[in-house]
Amino acid sequence: MTHETAAPHTFIVESRELLRDMEAALLTLEQSPADREAISAVFRAMHTIKGSSGVFGFDVIVEFTHAMESVVEEIRAGRLAVDDVLVALLLTCGDHVAALIDCLEPPDRLERLEAARGAGADLLQQLGCYVAVDGAAPRSIARTGANLSPPEGGCAGGGAWHVSARFDPDVLRHGMDPLSFLRYLATLGEVRSVACLWDAMPDATAMDPQACYVGFELQLAGELERDAVEDAFEFVREDSSIVVLPPLAPLASWAGLLRERGEGERLEAALVASGALTPLELEQVLALQRRDRATQPAAAPAAASAPGKIPSRAAAEARSVRVHAGKLDALIDLVGELVIASAGVSLGARRTVDGELREATASMTRLVEEVRDAALSLRMVPIRETFNRFNRVVHDLGRELGKDAELVISGADTELDKSLVEKLSDPLMHLVRNALDHGIESPGQRLLRGKPACGRVQLHAYHETGSIVVEVVDDGGGLDRDRILARAQDAGLVQPGQTLADRDVYQLIMEPGFSTADTVTSVSGRGIGMDVVRRNIESLRGTIHIDSVAAQGTAIALRVPLTLAIIDGFLVDVGRSTYVIPLKMVVECLELPPQDRARVRESGYVNLRGEVLPLLRLRDVFDVAGDAGKRENVVVVNYGDQRAGFVVDALLGEFQTVIKPLGRLFDGLAGISGSTILGSGEVALILDVPGLVQRATQAGGPRQSQATASTVERG
Repeated sequence: MTHETAAPHTFIVESRELLRDMEAALLTLEQSPADREAISAVFRAMHTIKGSSGVFGFDVIVEFTHAMESVVEEIRAGRLAVDDVLVALLLTCGDHVAALIDCLEPPDRLERLEAARGAGADLLQQLGCYVAVDGAAPRSIARTGANLSPPEGGCAGGGAWHVSARFDPDVLRHGMDPLSFLRYLATLGEVRSVACLWDAMPDATAMDPQACYVGFELQLAGELERDAVEDAFEFVREDSSIVVLPPLAPLASWAGLLRERGEGERLEAALVASGALTPLELEQVLALQRRDRATQPAAAPAAASAPGKIPSRAAAEARSVRVHAGKLDALIDLVGELVIASAGVSLGARRTVDGELREATASMTRLVEEVRDAALSLRMVPIRETFNRFNRVVHDLGRELGKDAELVISGADTELDKSLVEKLSDPLMHLVRNALDHGIESPGQRLLRGKPACGRVQLHAYHETGSIVVEVVDDGGGLDRDRILARAQDAGLVQPGQTLADRDVYQLIMEPGFSTADTVTSVSGRGIGMDVVRRNIESLRGTIHIDSVAAQGTAIALRVPLTLAIIDGFLVDVGRSTYVIPLKMVVECLELPPQDRARVRESGYVNLRGEVLPLLRLRDVFDVAGDAGKRENVVVVNYGDQRAGFVVDALLGEFQTVIKPLGRLFDGLAGISGSTILGSGEVALILDVPGLVQRATQAGGPRQSQATASTVERG
């Protein structure tokens, strides 16, 4: 009977990570069947998941991953060749393991696992065609006689493996039951004896009922590999101390175990009681220990690590802590309130003549800025994981459509806010699927056009002026401008005879219900993909730019802000209203001479060092009542490859801006992307720079071309 035990969150998360690694390795194998590193990665993933599942009593997962592991072992041994069919089968099996892992979420975990067993029966049968699979407990791998030969210097311990375990006191709180390790080791071999050590047990008045104080010395007989024994403790090796000694271990290894534990006579008695050492062997080990102490230099460390100790993953990798995303969100919210409060204190300090108070406030403001930057960096993650998911999408969808395509990833280390990464996943999925369905041609068509039979879809990410740009580029047939325009006229989106630039025509594919597909399939034709992309990107205060060249390909660029929480802003006044411009988009500020105001208002542009700069008067955009002041200023902003100038009444300087949503009532408010609270408690609106820049450039189109000519003539 399967024993019910807890499924710790760490096991579920790390199993999913192992499955993603396995999927990437399988896709590599499809291109390079002899890649030994990829083969080892697949085997390692299955072996680790199998062993850990056995520890927790999830026999359904153990059974299935054992079958997969057996097939991969045949590949490792060179008895089985890798081909597309085998890779496809292993990918499908990986999906089934992921579904089994999903069943581990409570409630009714084991019942759901048993119900899912039948879904894998057909896959087990297919795996059985490659290797004999009995569906029983994992078979052990025999050790060779050479591995068991007595080492130089003497040995002890007989013919059984010895496991010495001391668990972390919090192991029970982490969902780990020490008894589960004993039960799992019993599936690997014969547990001959177990000696428990209770020396860490405190008095009853000081005992914590949720803490673990027990350790054990265990003798395990069987033809086993060291990895099989060590992997049983995969999820406790971080904080617990586990030492594994092979049969006929050197005397020095036993001496190292005694030195590592430092438990004296109690451990010595337990080793003899468990049958690990005979009294004579123990005396030999102690004699060796005394001799080593006598000859050891005084400067040498007294407690070296015992041979056979399982190394902590933290010793080889940077230590990390898994934190629930909700806790990070709460921290960012608190830091935002701290920023607002700090701004209020700074404003009050500036109104006083107390120099010490101003200096202290300035120091506090700098610290708050550092806290803000550190808190925001906690939520910054590389986009690599999101990009890597699409390797499988391109592989499977290409097969479904009968097209050959590869995914090329660049800029995967580009970091952005985790909340943005999650919200970009769906739009990118639509774009990648569209690139394969509508963009990449069939192999025959590509060869006729002089292209390689294998198409290319590229995902590229990079930072630019306070934003992140994610590009989806394909080398397919490009967008059919005439066909898009004809469909748009039929749908009433464009009037007959209306002239549109290429960029405007391509933007039509994001209109609701728009599609150029002649038939509806499981991939496309319903006209909902690009509409969803646009809505999702606009909800992130982002923009979409589409470029296409017939018979050469299409490039779609998504531009979104780096974070949705806290930014550096630049405050400006227009009448009695205060607005915030994201500081990273501000290029420079300049004064608008009084004698030029009338001409600038009429033309809508200014000559900025020989460059035509379109202007937008915020007083007119937001219908601010009253006349402009004696002095007007132009804030030059940059977004992508476009520049524009915002005419404002006053410049107030930099300000840490905590972005607050406007609410559903103001979702469609043009020119505004959010709000913030000033130190005075007043509300300031955050400008939608991308939308305003686009409005400025479109409004000044014909006049700008005339202005360019006149500017050149004036020299």
